[in-house]
Amino acid sequence: MFFYPYIAGSAAQKMIDLRSMSILIVDDVKTMRTIVQKMLRNLNIGKTLHMAENGVDGLRILHSTPIDLAIVDWKMPVMNGSQLLEAIRNDRYLRDIPVLMVTGESEKDIVLEAAEIEVEGYLIKPLTPAVLDDKIKTIIHQINHPDMAARHIRNARTCEEKKDFDTAIEHMKYAARLRPTASRILRNLGLLYQKTGDKETMGKCLQRAAAINKQDAVTRHLLGEMYWKKNDYISAARYYLEVISLTRKFTSRAIQLGEVLLKKNLARLAKNIFSKIISTASKDLSIKEEIVDICIRQTELEYSKNLLNRLIMDFPSNYDLVYKTGIVCEQMGEIDEALEHFLTIDKNQRGRIDVKLKIAKIFYNKKKIIPADNYLNMVLRIDPGNDEALALRSLL
Repeated sequence: MFFYPYIAGSAAQKMIDLRSMSILIVDDVKTMRTIVQKMLRNLNIGKTLHMAENGVDGLRILHSTPIDLAIVDWKMPVMNGSQLLEAIRNDRYLRDIPVLMVTGESEKDIVLEAAEIEVEGYLIKPLTPAVLDDKIKTIIHQINHPDMAARHIRNARTCEEKKDFDTAIEHMKYAARLRPTASRILRNLGLLYQKTGDKETMGKCLQRAAAINKQDAVTRHLLGEMYWKKNDYISAARYYLEVISLTRKFTSRAIQLGEVLLKKNLARLAKNIFSKIISTASKDLSIKEEIVDICIRQTELEYSKNLLNRLIMDFPSNYDLVYKTGIVCEQMGEIDEALEHFLTIDKNQRGRIDVKLKIAKIFYNKKKIIPADNYLNMVLRIDPGNDEALALRSLL
């Protein structure tokens, strides 16, 4: 039989009053801060309003003064809303502060990430007084009158901090029974089992959480990591493919897994992961170039070449991509195609010594001495002491 853990009553909790509460508004646009401030004044919500123009300033205020509710914009410089939210949830003194996230976009990533970091609610701009009023009142009511599951979760967290993992597990089990469709509770239960060393039960909890919620990217990430540590790369890849389709939050880790898969001679799985990342990366060239560089290092040349050709179509004036394509063609033995790429660069970027040397070497290997000498002369006019050019010229 399970014992029923002690549940702290609501009397031990500070009740938040809508009219006298302290609110922090974090938005990099002054106009938006003013609009929210005026709405709150007209709604008679909040007595003390604090303003911050980014997450760093917001965090400083949170550490220096009591705040009952934070209204946070998603996109900000220095520290964005997601980063601020994560900092709040990871701080034992701030973590229970309710956060209302505001965004100008209704993207899937935003909804998913906000849910995973435990935001109390989110609103899409433009804001209206009625929607803001309803959302804040709902949030404060839930904070003032937490259901039994919320109390179990709160007590589990307290026990976890005291290293009393067994009691924390019992609290989280009760919360899971009360909210059987909440994947986050099952995930946290699994993580508690991990702290006791019971990795088998941890895995079962995570798998149940993933089965309950097909949109739970964090749980799938944890499952991918779990199988990765077990060297079960096929299962790890399967979960990471699901993660990539849900969010870009774990892209960096997925790329690392792809490189490991190449090293383990699981090229098909690696390319599946890379292709999925590329399809979701939109115009993010840096991610695609990182994948190209990994594939070149691991001599996946055909895949690298195909990807580079697609990138050149999207970024025709990016001659670094053209140069990499020339290098790949060289390594594949496709010398004429490599030469064509290098000549294209030289036509548009006359001062590149590295390209002229490449062209000179190709002409030399083709026994075309005159054009090789011409390109070496160009190099030496720019850099008279270039050792590579002088060494090659001595062979002519």
